[in-house]
Amino acid sequence: MEPDGGVIIETKYFHAHQDVVYPIEGLVILASKRHIKCLDELTEDERLDYVNIMNLIRKAQREVLGIEYVYYFYNEDTTHHFHTWMVPRYDWMNAFGRSVESVRPVLLHARNHRNTVENNQKVMKAIEDLRNALD
Repeated sequence: MEPDGGVIIETKYFHAHQDVVYPIEGLVILASKRHIKCLDELTEDERLDYVNIMNLIRKAQREVLGIEYVYYFYNEDTTHHFHTWMVPRYDWMNAFGRSVESVRPVLLHARNHRNTVENNQKVMKAIEDLRNALD
């Protein structure tokens, strides 16, 4: 199934996209193609690809979108397969704190209060800009 905004980058083992339900420019979800749940289930080739693609995405976030800080999350008790969230940090998020505990309220705020036509257009442009930079 093609995510809204499309795939940002794809390799043999992973694909990256944005969950546009959370309209935050540059938020990227890096997901394994193979259905596994844990980091230690990755093969050696998958581990190398994972680190390399995450590095490429992070570099593009910084150089193309000007994102200075990113929070990285992955959990093993998901109903989905292995994926890592790369959540950028913007100044508007400071109202929610500056710790890992602030990320969930930030995501909920974005979903509930930033889902505007203008923000969604910015998110789609960021997706396109990342895709072009990673092409």
